[in-house]
Amino acid sequence: MTSSMLSPLALLHPWLMHPATLFILGAVLMPFFCRMKLKNAVLVIIPLVAFFQINMLPESFGHVSWMGFDMVFGRVDKLTYVFLHVFTLMAVIGSLFALKVEDWGQHTAAWLYVAGSLGVTLAGDYLTLFIFWELMAVASTFLIWYRKKKKSIEAGFRYLLVHMLGGLILLAGIFLKYRATGGDLTFVQILPTDAGLADYLIMIGFMLNAAVPPIHAWLPDAYPEATVTGAVFMCAFTTKTAVYVLARGFPGFEALAILGAIMALYGVAYAVIENDARRILAYHIVSQVGYMVCGIGIGTAMAVNGAVAHAYAHILYKALLFMGAGAVLEMTGRSKLNELGGLYAKMPLALIFTVIGGIAISGFPLTSGFVSKSMIIAAAGEAHRTGLLLMLTLAAVGTFLSVGIKLPYYIWYGGKSEPSVPEAKDPPACMLWAMGIAAFMCFFLGLYPEYLYRMLPYAVDYQPYTAYHLSETLQLLGFTGLGFYLMVKKLGPEPKMNLDLDWFYRKGSLVFMAFASGPLSRVNDWVGEVYRSIGLAWTMLTAKALSWFDREGIDYVVDGTARGVVDTGDKLRQAQTGKIQHYIGAAAVLLFGIMIVVILL
Repeated sequence: MTSSMLSPLALLHPWLMHPATLFILGAVLMPFFCRMKLKNAVLVIIPLVAFFQINMLPESFGHVSWMGFDMVFGRVDKLTYVFLHVFTLMAVIGSLFALKVEDWGQHTAAWLYVAGSLGVTLAGDYLTLFIFWELMAVASTFLIWYRKKKKSIEAGFRYLLVHMLGGLILLAGIFLKYRATGGDLTFVQILPTDAGLADYLIMIGFMLNAAVPPIHAWLPDAYPEATVTGAVFMCAFTTKTAVYVLARGFPGFEALAILGAIMALYGVAYAVIENDARRILAYHIVSQVGYMVCGIGIGTAMAVNGAVAHAYAHILYKALLFMGAGAVLEMTGRSKLNELGGLYAKMPLALIFTVIGGIAISGFPLTSGFVSKSMIIAAAGEAHRTGLLLMLTLAAVGTFLSVGIKLPYYIWYGGKSEPSVPEAKDPPACMLWAMGIAAFMCFFLGLYPEYLYRMLPYAVDYQPYTAYHLSETLQLLGFTGLGFYLMVKKLGPEPKMNLDLDWFYRKGSLVFMAFASGPLSRVNDWVGEVYRSIGLAWTMLTAKALSWFDREGIDYVVDGTARGVVDTGDKLRQAQTGKIQHYIGAAAVLLFGIMIVVILL
């Protein structure tokens, strides 16, 4: 990724070098591609081009001065590259999974969402970051709304309002940062000892997108209501983009280490008791991102490497799990575990791929989760953070219990010999191919971790395949499986709703709506009546006065001047005799008069 490697692209306009440009143009032209029957080809080609293009980016490009701001649209280093790599790879997988979708609006929203994530990742300043940050929020909202159900519309509005609030907090921090630095908005690492109010506001804005409790409830509220393909994109980009900006700007902040460990436990606790398959996976995003946030908070080279590696691995196995749950929803119309079961013979390939995702997220040896999650736990041990180490280890138990065992068991078996949906079958080939690629990557990274480790921002000196780590992992997973077997009846899914912290803003929105439709509406009606009875009368009186002034004042002056000019012209015309001797005599008299005036002065 040096400039010498990139001379062909260096000759191009900066916008043509930016991978987000490909997705923005593709999104804008998607209706045309659909009409020309080019949709499927474009959905595969553009993400593939972007995936290879990131290897030719210069270290810095796209410097723009705008209204006094210095904006940097392209800044590439090792931390940037690893996220660009997995984001573009995920764009390939997600677009392949979505080939069957005929609604061009979903593809447009998904690609604008990807473009926003790439723009944030490459941004070298806060203003550029904010522009792409808001693009992500707006585009991803449509991936919820396009499901076109009442619950999805409502969830989309809540999602948008929460992210707009987060955007305002981020923007407030940027404004304060601009004032404190005298206009320097360069996005660089902040030291905990140097952090001020502006930095903490920016960090809170980032934390909201990372779904850090207590500002996390938007995620399990919105993701299960997205479209089947929309949820696959959403599980990959918003929280992991937030992980990137936290790793870029705030490593070593103690609050992140503590909150990250709490996240890991909090998310997995809710996942264990959930009934809806996609809601279980949404809570596990909270839990798994907690590992990453904790690693960033610990702040050592190994911890940050572990957070980045786990983000890479998580995007792939979480997308695989959402594709598996989405395939079940697509083919059966159901996502609640108590309504499913007995599908193992009807959807065998979906079963295999989902189980692979489940064992990867659980950290089984030979899978990606084993080589990434353990790096964070090892870093906590090296930093002598015993409390964090125990919390993260306990969260790993809940992960295997809820996603590695409970989720596939109750979808495909559940004690039912007959399928809950007799007509169910494996999803279309494009969906299976996408799941197959993600499943392959789960094993590839587990078998060949050096591929991932070489991309990490710091030099890696970590070996996951030690006798101690293998023994510890197998014991942990084995006893967790035994616990599920012994308590399977207690862990059965129940059709109930589990309250989370979104209860507060749901109830708060009801109070606001009651206030808006009650007292506020009556005040609005009263103001309207006052305007009609008093304000309108004054408006009419003022209009009449201005009309009189226009007619009697302005028109009089303008028309009088015009009439004076016309009268003068008439008199001058009468003075014209048409005889040259009269004109010469008049000129002589005028000249004589001017000479007398000059002499007297």
